[in-house]
Parts: sequence; structure tokens; C-alpha cells
Amino acid sequence: MTRDRLYLYDTTLRDGQQTQGVQFSTADKQAIAEVLDELGLDYIEGGWPGANPTDNDFFAAAPRTGATLAAFGMTKRAGRSAENDDVLAAVLNANTPAVCIVGKTHDFHVEKALGITLDENRANIHDSIAHIAAQGREALFDAEHFFDGWKANPAYALEACVAAYAAGARWVVLCDTNGGALPHEVAAATAAVIAAGVPGDHVGIHTHNDTENAVANTLAAVDAGARQVQGTLNGLGERCGNANLTTLIPTLLLKEPYASRYETGVTAQALTGLTRAARLLDDILNRVPMKQAAYVGTSAFAHKAGLHASAIAKDPTTYEHIDPALVGNTRIVPMSNQAGQSNLRERLTGAGIEVDKGDPALARILERIKRQESAGFAYDTAQASFELLARDELGTLPAFFDVERYRVISERRRNARGEIVVESEAVVTVSIRGTARTSYFKNEHAQDMSDEGPVNALWQALKSDLGPYQAMIDDMKLVDFKVRITNGGTEAVTRVIIDYQDGAGHRWATVGVSANIVDAAFDALHEGIVWKLLRDEAVA
Repeated sequence: MTRDRLYLYDTTLRDGQQTQGVQFSTADKQAIAEVLDELGLDYIEGGWPGANPTDNDFFAAAPRTGATLAAFGMTKRAGRSAENDDVLAAVLNANTPAVCIVGKTHDFHVEKALGITLDENRANIHDSIAHIAAQGREALFDAEHFFDGWKANPAYALEACVAAYAAGARWVVLCDTNGGALPHEVAAATAAVIAAGVPGDHVGIHTHNDTENAVANTLAAVDAGARQVQGTLNGLGERCGNANLTTLIPTLLLKEPYASRYETGVTAQALTGLTRAARLLDDILNRVPMKQAAYVGTSAFAHKAGLHASAIAKDPTTYEHIDPALVGNTRIVPMSNQAGQSNLRERLTGAGIEVDKGDPALARILERIKRQESAGFAYDTAQASFELLARDELGTLPAFFDVERYRVISERRRNARGEIVVESEAVVTVSIRGTARTSYFKNEHAQDMSDEGPVNALWQALKSDLGPYQAMIDDMKLVDFKVRITNGGTEAVTRVIIDYQDGAGHRWATVGVSANIVDAAFDALHEGIVWKLLRDEAVA
């Protein structure tokens, strides 16, 4: 059976940059483009030439990709020819193989926002696309507000799309710009465009997620005949984001009827890099990955309930819709006070700890977890702390080093220039094989530099001199620090969860609990190092 070709178009570098709080550097864009190319995307939209220096620099560097690089712009303005429109010229001057221009297809926007007639707008679309095609470029037309326009004045919305196709557009992309369309509307409107004379293999879909339907709307358009799919990594985009390619790609490759009906440029091997790509983007943005993200989230294949874990141990397909390895993800069986011995044995096996069914240690570990969680601990995400607890109960936790004492001092004062500074210093003494080692760290920073406080001072002191273990922890870095007060009042308890990553890309998390936030943080830091040494098979 011959499968239809679906073309994947990424707009992370352009539409994704419109996400609140996101601002890519040129180097960021180059790194993301490389990842997208490795995945096998057909098109990478690099930005809007002339809109900002970053986009100009990106196109000037002209990254070499297997994907077709596209520049984004808008149709020519009324009263000017396409040849003499400087905005359109700036897009063409980026010298990309493909050029995507946006134009109005909603009569309300044409008359109110642009202040021109419907005929003038249609002519602008036709002439702009024709000019791009005449330059030997692949022309794409983003039909802005198409679905709103189709509902308000379907005849004009369709005329605008047909005008673009007739002028030489390779793709007419139907845009749910406001993100308010629903799947049945998208399916009907897409079918109407094809019936009006734009072939399905020239129709694309671009959706936003304002009703949490961006992926569903995209699939509805594909079902109706569209053959280009646009989106962004991790669903970046203005307001609620764009259609999430990290959800769409595996759905198209692994789920029926799409897997048997269509083919894309993404191979099965490339698909295993999807989780890495999603997390790399979050690393570039310096934000914590969303644990519940479909396919690529750390919780996407997490099984907390004892009933689930018991079934998973027998056959993973009982509670997993795909093998997590297909998208480069892994299965997690977290521990909590809801867990039973099936969960526990599965999690221990995953950590390389084999315990026979019925071993009395299992009951002891479960009871200890329940006591700890009633005191404020949480092991759902702090998997490393759970493993250390279990090993301690089993008597298999190596004694790498003991913490003899620590001291932290923080002071706020004015320096000689009259500036307010906050100074933190820490001293940590550990014992390694009977020998005491003391480390000291001090930082001084302006008041608004809050990332160098007492916890950072403790961390720097603790990890600065661990003798025979130093080389094993030098590549550790803290990637997230979460604090929660577990009960209020004068008896408040603070829970700190810290996420780490090492040079090999391994991630883990630990938890500390205390009435003193610094003490809670220190316990978590201590366990983070111990787990790293344990994983690297250090010998005490």
C-alpha cells in the first residue's frame, strides 16, 4: 500500500520566539535548527528577516540543513508593486530556498485592520506570491485568521486561498490564528478549500492551542486532506502556544490510521531522539521540562499506583500505549505511601537492586516511606532519595563520606561604594576514611543577584573537596530547586527538592525536609552527591 507523504514544518524559531519570556540568541537558533534537522523535519522557519538583529544574523550565517530553510514575512502593501515593496524585499534578500508570507483571509481584518478593499487584498496576495515564485523560490502562503474568516465570509476566505495557489504557492497554509477553532470546524473548512480547487497536497495546517485542541485540530485537517503540518517543539508559541510537534510527530508515526496511511521525513531511529530534543530546548530556555508532557515528559511513563506497577511488571502494554524507548524516554515506577510491594520491587529492579518477593525488607522499606512522607517527604519525583533510603534499609548503602558539621552565615550590608550587598559564606567538614576535610566558600553579590545565596555557598563548599571522589562529581550541576512549606504556623516544615544533571545527561532528584530551609537543602544536596557516587560505582 502506497502511503501519502506528510511534510513537517517547524516554526519554533519564529512563532516559538513569540512565547512570553522567550528570547533566542543567534547561537540558540543555530543549536535548535541543528536538533530539528537531526529529527528529519522537512522545513525550518528561521524567523522574519529585517524584524530584529538576531533573525538577520541567523539568516546571514545560513545554517546548512537537510531541511528546507524558510524565511517569514508578509504580503506587499497596497499601493506598491511587489517589486518595490521594501518589506517583501527584505524577506527575499535572506536568500532562503523557501519564503512564507502571511496575508489576511478574514474580511473583517482586511477592512478594519488593513483599511483596504477585499479586491485590493486579494491582489496583494496574488502579486506577492507570483513575485516570490518568479525569483525561483518555493512560495508558501499563511492564510491568517482563515477559520474565523471561513465562518464569517466563507466565499472570500476561499477566494483568497485560491488566489495564492493560482499565483504559484507551493503551500496554502490554513491558520487558526486565534486558536479558537474546534476539530469539526477545521475538518469542514479544510475540505472546503480542497473542493474549491487547492489540492490537498498543497494544503497545510497551522494551529494554536487556546482551547487545548491544537494537536486535535491538526489531525482533523490531515484527515480532511491537508498534507503539510506546522508546529513547534514543546508547543512553544504566542499565548497558549502552537501545535506541539513533540506530540504530533510520534502520533503520526506510531498511531493508526496515520502510521499506515502516511510517511514523513522522520525515521524510527530519529524518533528515538525526540525526548532529547524536547529537553535540549528546555535547557536552552533555562526552564524546567513539563513532567506531564505527552511522550517526552518524565511522568509520561510513570506508574505510581500499586495495581498499575504490578501489571506493568508482567506486561508493559497493560498501562503503556507505546514503548517509551521508541521516543527515547524511559519508564518510571515512583514510590509513595500509595505504593505496594509490586511497585517497590519494580522500582528496585529498575535501580539494579534485586529483592525476592516476600523479603521482610520490603515491608520495612514501605513502612519507612510512609513515616517519611507523613513527616513531609515526597518520593514521587525524588527517585534518588528513594533509592538511597531503600539501600540504607537493605544495608547496601556504601559509606562514602560522613558530614561532621556545616556552618552558613549570611549578611546584608553596604559596601564602600554605598551599594547594598548580600554576603554568604559556608564551611563544611566531611570525614573520608577517617580523615577530616574542611572546605570554605564565600560569595558577595549585589542585592538583585539572588542565585548566589546561602544554599549556593553550601553547595560550592560541599562539592569542592571530596578527595578520591572529586573527579566523579565535577560534572554535576543543579538544574532546579523547589521549596514548599508542608504545613503552616509556628511548626511549619520545609520540603526542598533539587534536580541535578551530569555531563552524560543523566538527571536525578533528591528531597530534604526540615523546619530549617537551609538544613533541608543541605540534606538534599548531600544525597544528590551520594547518589552520583553510587551510580558511578565508586568504591568507598
